Order: sequence, then C-alpha cells, then structure tokens
Amino acid sequence: MLNIGKIEEGFVLDHIKAGKSMQIYHHLGLDKLDCTVAIIRNAKSNKMGKKDILKVECDINQLDLDVLAFIDHNITVNVIKDGEIVDKKDLFLPKEIKNVIHCKNPRCITSIEQGLPHVFVLADEEKEIYRCKYCEEKYSEIK
Repeated sequence: MLNIGKIEEGFVLDHIKAGKSMQIYHHLGLDKLDCTVAIIRNAKSNKMGKKDILKVECDINQLDLDVLAFIDHNITVNVIKDGEIVDKKDLFLPKEIKNVIHCKNPRCITSIEQGLPHVFVLADEEKEIYRCKYCEEKYSEIK
C-alpha cells in the first residue's frame, strides 16, 4: 500500500482523468513554485477505474481555477487548512481562456504578431468547444 502523508495547508485535486496529472502540473505552473507537490498516477478508483491525484502544499490562491476547469471541469478541488478539508471548490468551464492553448491556424494574427495573447472563447458549452477569438479556429486537443 502506498502511503502519502497529509498536508497541513494547500489543496488536493482528486478525480483527475488517469494520465492528465502532468499536464495539470505544467499548466498550473507548479514546477515554478516553491511548494511541495505529490503526484499520484493511475490510482485505483471505484468511480473511474483509474485516476490521478495531485496534493499541493501551498496557498490556494496560487491555483488558477479557470485553467484547471478548462483541462477537466470534473476534477474535485479540496481546500486543506490545518490538515483538514475546509472547502470544496466547484469548477465551471471558463468563458475565455488566455495563453493556455495556442491557435494552430497559420493565417491567424497570433501567428504573425508574436506579442499577441492567445485567447480562446467557449463557443459551445454543451460540446465543450473553444474557438480562437481572432480567427474562430476550433481548438482540437492533440491526442
């Protein structure tokens, strides 16, 4: 049995799709923060079969909920204070996401203007489709 100690203050991201924890780690910039991070990959789950879990010991304000919701809005966010869960944050698909994904359209203005932010807007919430704000190119995740 694997035993990862509890954290005193921070957050636990649970119910992450198996294999997505490293993507979340990088998109949240956890590699740039001076905090303790435990990544648990392919943990057994009755609900999901397999799942990933991230335990992060740092201020919850370091967490960008929009980025997290864009990656997977079904993740459970548990806020930890004094070693206990004090809050659970709900995630909702953000209406706009900036500089997380990049437009693949070679004719898009973001390909020419290097300083321009890559902005995607939620075009279809039901189908979870995002489109480039400038050229309306549909974002498609590379598998």
